[in-house]
Parts: sequence; C-alpha cells; structure tokens
Amino acid sequence: MTETPVHPVTLPQVRTVLDHAPVGVLIADVNSRILYANHTLHRMLGHPPGSLSGQPLTDLLPDGLGQPHAGLVRMFLDAPRQRQMGAGKPLYARHADGHPVTVEIALCPVDYDGQAAAMAYVSDVSVMRLAQMQFGQVVAAMPQGVLLIDTDGMIRLTNPVAEQLFGYDSGALIGQPLDTLIPTRYRSGHRGLMTAYAADATPRMMGQGRDLTGLHRSGEEFPVEIALSRLDTPAGMRLLAIVSDISARKRAESALRQTNAQLEEFTYVASHDLRSPLRGIADLLGWIREDLGDLPLPEAVTTNFDRIAVRVERAERMIDDLLEYARAGQRTLRQEEIDPAQLIDDVLALASVPDDFRVELDLTATPLTTWRTPLAASLHNLVTNAVKHRGEGQGHIRITARDEGRYVVFSVEDDGPGVPDSARERIFRLFHRATSTVPGHGVGLAVTRRMINAHDGMISVTGHGALGGACFTVHWPRIALRDTPEGGLS
Repeated sequence: MTETPVHPVTLPQVRTVLDHAPVGVLIADVNSRILYANHTLHRMLGHPPGSLSGQPLTDLLPDGLGQPHAGLVRMFLDAPRQRQMGAGKPLYARHADGHPVTVEIALCPVDYDGQAAAMAYVSDVSVMRLAQMQFGQVVAAMPQGVLLIDTDGMIRLTNPVAEQLFGYDSGALIGQPLDTLIPTRYRSGHRGLMTAYAADATPRMMGQGRDLTGLHRSGEEFPVEIALSRLDTPAGMRLLAIVSDISARKRAESALRQTNAQLEEFTYVASHDLRSPLRGIADLLGWIREDLGDLPLPEAVTTNFDRIAVRVERAERMIDDLLEYARAGQRTLRQEEIDPAQLIDDVLALASVPDDFRVELDLTATPLTTWRTPLAASLHNLVTNAVKHRGEGQGHIRITARDEGRYVVFSVEDDGPGVPDSARERIFRLFHRATSTVPGHGVGLAVTRRMINAHDGMISVTGHGALGGACFTVHWPRIALRDTPEGGLS
C-alpha cells in the first residue's frame, strides 16, 4: 500500500488557513497530545477558544477509549495515509458537558514543525445520525411492509412487517434480488417494468388495473397492493415500495360479489317465479266470480273472496317491497349539485304532509354535489314515517340540515311515541314493524338504511328526542369516497 506523502505544516500556516475552516481541525502527536485545534472544533465540543492545545487527546474521547486510542494513533503514524476513520462505524467525541457528539473523521499525516503528527478533520453529524435513526424508527414502525431496492433490483432495506409478510427472518432479505418475492411467471417482464418506472419515477400505485401477488417463502402467493416512490440517496437512486397484504379485503370482496349474485338471483325469482302464481290466483278468483255471476252468495263466502283478494294484493306488495330493498343497495352513478333547503322543500311537497301538522325547519347546510335521487328518497321515507307516527295533538315535525366536516347531517324528528331503546336497531330490519297500529309492511326504514349505506352514509335513531318522539339522523357525505381500482403486481 502506498503511503501518503507527509506535508510539512507550520504554525502560521495552520492558523491562517484552518482557524476559521467550516469543519473541526485537530492535530495530535504520536503521544496523543493535542498540538492544535481550530475555532470550529472548540465550538463543536463546547470548549473555550485555545483551551485544547497541549491537552491529552483522551479529553475528547468517550470514557473507556483512551488507552486503545493511543495505540491507534501510533499505528497510523507508523503507516501514514489519508483515510476515513472508523470504517463505517459510528464515531463519538465527548462534549465539554460530558454528552457524546456523533462525528465523522478523516485522517491525514502531516509534519508539524518537524515532528510526525496526525491531522483530523472532524464533522458533527449528530443531526444526520438523528435523522437516520428517526427514519429507521419510522420505517420499522410502519404497519405496511417497506422495501428499499437499488437500480440493480437488489433489496437494500426491509422492515419487520415486510419480513413477516413474506415469511423471512430479520435481515434475511437484505442483499437478495427482488425476484425472490415475485412469482416465477412474472419475473421475465419485471426488469423492464422497473427500468421504465426508474425513467419516470413518480409516486403511484403499482400495477393499476391488474391483480398483484407476492411470493411467500413457503411458495404460496398472496394478493398485495404496492405503492412506489423514488428516493435519491448518497448511494444513488432507490425505489421505495410500500407493500400491503390485501388478502382479507379480497376475501370480503369475493364474499360481497357472491352475495350480490345471490341477491340478483333472488330478485329474478321474486320478480317472476313468485309473482306469476299470485297473478294466477288473482285471475282464478276473478273467473270464479264471473262464473257465479249474479248468483246470491252467503255473506261468509263473499267475505272470504274479499279476504283472498286483499291477501293476494298484500303478497304482491311484499314482492314489490323485496325488489325495492334489493335495488336500494345499488349505488347511483349520476351526481348533481343540490341545495339542501330546496331539496327539503321538494321532499315535503311530495310527502303530502297534512295541513294540521306543524313543520319546523332549521336548514343551514350549504349546497353540495351528490346523488340526489337516493338522498331525496331517504328523506321522503323519514318524513312519511314521521307523519304516520304523529303524536296525540296536531302533529309536529322538525327537520334540520347542517354541515359537519365531510358530511351534511340531516335530522327528522317527530312528536310520536318514540322508539324503545331495545328496538332502536330492530326497526331497520326488513319487515320489522314498531307497532301494529300504524299501516305498513316494515320495509321503509330497511330500504332507507340500505340506500344511505350504499352511498357511504350513515343513519341512526334516538328513541326519544326533544319533541318526545323518534329522531332520525342521517350523515350524508359531502365528498364521495373514490372507488379504488383493483391493482396487482406483475
């Protein structure tokens, strides 16, 4: 190994050139005695100007490093060459108050007024080390898997979640090719995809419109979502991949698709296979009456004919209600700008509120762009429900609308008998009726909640509000959540 030439340094040269250098400069002799320290080093380590000259170098070292360090200085001067100290290990100097200061040190041999000496360039990297430590803590604490990949496709950093997702021990993925985590059938095209992304590396989701899968250590594949970003580091450009296991979501989506398919099948059956027999019964009843003509019938027979007609009509109405409930779970596509106050006026006009009702309005919500039809239908059902459950007096309804965060909050309150606490959830079930004294089939509130939930809203009820009766509250989104397209790794 070629030794670095030793340059003579005189005291005037040192003070002229190095006193105000932006990095700390220190010169020590073979006995680890400080021959010179510039102003920057004094400030860095909290010492008065000029106080370090003639002091032992051990005064600047953390406890326990004094004796080994003296031998290291002699070894350096026996084979002097310019180099970084520490070989990548963290280095610390001791501040005047005793706390450690993280530093980087570059060494250079010099001839200081005729004697061999070591010159050290000292940089305070405490802030950088703190940032690195915090970055490491953030990465380790993230609930998603994190992979840092270099331009050669090698994994340079992982966090515990990523190792757990793919089934590897701590640190086992470092230095491994990214192909280790990619199913074999996708590997041939993956290099080209990485190169294309590196050429235009903007933060985005990977594999838009495709299903992505990762390869577990066991050989099993599992569905994932991956967000990509570019990081520029001192070691070069890196790709940051945030990996989420979406197995649970995929199972839920599959179950939902199956449920919707079954619901569509049920809708078809209810619309055709159930309605046709009822129509046949109604037709048969009509034919019997025609055949009987003006023949006098016992009152009991006439009554039974009427009962049959009523029950057929109720059964058909129940089928209509079931179909309405099924359709209520489908999200409306068309949105338009609406004024909540105008919407309430339209709802009241269609609800046929009796003239003797007192309707109180408190509408402060601002206009919004949303799905008009399901919102209007839901409010109409609630107003109609309030009319049916009027109190003993003239009847009183209070309707409010206010902005609250990302929601418009509507409330419809009446002066009726209210809802017992034990029934507050049951009243939203299909065919549940709060009371038998009020006409209906127990479908309206079930349909209302289904429509509201299908459009990212929420509905709740207070059993006894300020007016004494039930108070229904609807949280309707001002801003619709965007449907996230399915994506995949390939």
